[in-house]
Amino acid sequence: MSVKEELIRQIPNLRAFAVSLCGNAERADDLVQEALMKAWASIDMFEAGTNMRAWLFTILRNVYYSDFRKKRREVEDADGKMAANLSTHPEQIGHLDMVDFREALGKLAADQREALILVGASGFSYDEAAEICGCAVGTVKSRVNRARTRLAELLALQSGADYGPDHYSRSVVDARKF
Repeated sequence: MSVKEELIRQIPNLRAFAVSLCGNAERADDLVQEALMKAWASIDMFEAGTNMRAWLFTILRNVYYSDFRKKRREVEDADGKMAANLSTHPEQIGHLDMVDFREALGKLAADQREALILVGASGFSYDEAAEICGCAVGTVKSRVNRARTRLAELLALQSGADYGPDHYSRSVVDARKF
């Protein structure tokens, strides 16, 4: 597979990671585009035979944090009027669960959220996530464990059955069992 084909093959994974980092699909597309441009510009630095996916995720992560550092000094919509006009009310309970999850995910420490997304959502091994984050494997394992524990606390989950179909959906499913 050519380098170009491998770059293209990774776009959906990069986009999913970018959305989970910034929480905005349009911003995520911009991050992916910038990361791919940086990767293409420095493709000669990529060592053949190494993990292209991890290399691209590292570039994307660095782009995100560089932009984050720049933008944290910026103040947008200080009075909140614009944000109030853009908000919509969720129409389904499942949507509310997802909103709660995203909010809880946003409350995690950045390093824990990043580790959880890489391992839990993006399918990287602990070793690969450690390489992307530039830390020890044990550190990634610890971050993922603390992130999962904190998410359960924030979402007030007692067991796996607490998350998933709401009681209305469960009653419909259970009613189908004769």
